[in-house]
Amino acid sequence: MAKLETLPELRDLATDQQTRGSQVMLVIDRATASRLGITPQAIDNVLYDAFGQRQISTLFTQLNQYHVVLEALPEFQKNPAKLNDIYVTSASGGAVPLSTFAHFESGAAPLAINHQGQFPAVTISFNLAPGAALGDATEAIEKVQREIGMPLSVQASFQGTAESFKSSLSNEPLLILAAIVTVYIVLGVLYESYIHPITIISTLPSAGVGAILALIICRTELGVVALIGIILLIGIVKKNAIMMIDFALDAERREGKSPQEAICEACLLRFRPLR
Repeated sequence: MAKLETLPELRDLATDQQTRGSQVMLVIDRATASRLGITPQAIDNVLYDAFGQRQISTLFTQLNQYHVVLEALPEFQKNPAKLNDIYVTSASGGAVPLSTFAHFESGAAPLAINHQGQFPAVTISFNLAPGAALGDATEAIEKVQREIGMPLSVQASFQGTAESFKSSLSNEPLLILAAIVTVYIVLGVLYESYIHPITIISTLPSAGVGAILALIICRTELGVVALIGIILLIGIVKKNAIMMIDFALDAERREGKSPQEAICEACLLRFRPLR
């Protein structure tokens, strides 16, 4: 969390980790307890009798039944110092104060432990700085993860929008390849040719590059609206290329022109503003 706060790509970092709770840990002097004939199980039983609400009996009446619960009085449950008043029975049968062979240490504890699946998890959320891209932010976070050297027992992963972004990047090459193959097959069936689909598809990269350059010149982010515009532009360019191929093929068949003359005439006929 402290390292991520230094990244210029991130803003408004927050976490759901809550570590401001208090806890008291019982530290047993096992050597002293062993000399007194007191086992850890005996200590556990005494503490559970006092604070664990152990059920010791059940009272049966004609209409109902009642559970008898053993516990310390409420005034002995409000202060950790009252643990010094707890006595444990030794092997010889005598009562030994808990403070004789144990001491107490105060510390911090989580107020709540969140889980993701079966594992405890801590979530760190963030916003993007103005002008920062989500791809740059995820790369910076992964770089920080490598630099701080987290132990192997700690596994980090993205969730929410960042996870969707990473998964889309991993599948994007396959989706683009599948789209190109599908367009090639459809156009190949339409023209009954192996060459004309390649001619039409070859116009698409220039349209995409031109759209990206236009966004850079206008200093516009590649948002959802810009992405939709690029897709529409690619579709219009592809349609225009299909129309030019149709005009050229028609000129070859009807007027007997060479392929170069036919495509030049098709370009001149199709050279008009898009409406």
